Amino acid sequence: MIEHGNRQGFASLAAGGLKHESFPMRLFRKGNGKHWDPASIDFSQDAEDFAAMTDDERWWTCALAAQFLAGEESVTQDLQPFVAAMAAEGRFADEMYLTQFVYEEAKHTQAFRLWFDAVGMTTDLHEFISFNDAYMEIFTKQLPDSLYALAHDPSPRNQIRASVTYNHIVEGTLALTGYFAWQKVCASRGILPGIQQVIKHIGDDERRHMAWGTFTCRRHVAADDSLFDAVDERMQELLVPAMGVVTATFEQYDTAPFGIDISEMAEYAMDKLGRRLGAIESARGADLLAIDVDASPEALEERFHVEDQKELAAV
Repeated sequence: MIEHGNRQGFASLAAGGLKHESFPMRLFRKGNGKHWDPASIDFSQDAEDFAAMTDDERWWTCALAAQFLAGEESVTQDLQPFVAAMAAEGRFADEMYLTQFVYEEAKHTQAFRLWFDAVGMTTDLHEFISFNDAYMEIFTKQLPDSLYALAHDPSPRNQIRASVTYNHIVEGTLALTGYFAWQKVCASRGILPGIQQVIKHIGDDERRHMAWGTFTCRRHVAADDSLFDAVDERMQELLVPAMGVVTATFEQYDTAPFGIDISEMAEYAMDKLGRRLGAIESARGADLLAIDVDASPEALEERFHVEDQKELAAV
């Protein structure tokens, strides 16, 4: 093991070199082939579509986009302790992937800010998130608290709590459901082609992020069966505020703009969360060496993507 702060050798120089077959390296290689530049996306039609919306539609669109913009900024900042935790554990492949992970989250932040600028929303945007108490609970307390806990205690239990918070609640429940809602709006109305491109690119990135989170929980559960309780416990702790984030925006209206069905969105979120939990549980008693090269977390995310594309095509 090459420990951070106690360097007596180099992982990339060790016998066998980097473990190219490991799952984190698989994600890293795949990410290298998925580069995109937010500044290259044309938002001119989005500006026209935005101007043509009703006041309620514009407010709802801004609220959704602002939650993503603030959320992407938050996860860009708050992932840093997980990078250090992987370095301290000597997991250089994970550390390599997480540096790419942070870079991608920063690009997502840039993309949403460019969109707001393009549609003319350049004033302070805090009003679009400050009303949502559950959102503020998740992003100003639960997310940073669970990630920065790794700075002084990078134990497997704390890694699980951080991963569940970041990968399975913030990304896998909140972001994925929001993207799906937005895709349905855009597809049904034929609007916002620029943001549709953004969502496509971000979806490609996020599927790898969520797969890494599932992998991380799986390897800890495989090493210590009792840690599955930590996975389930953290999910149960955050389910109520997570659902509160989703419902708060809809509660501003008797009938949601664009005809979005809150029950459908809640069902979508719970289905994906439950299936990821099942994927983690399947690692109980598994061989750690097998877990390290098992691509099933990535396959699960790709399966979700195919299902979404079929539904959107029907829309």
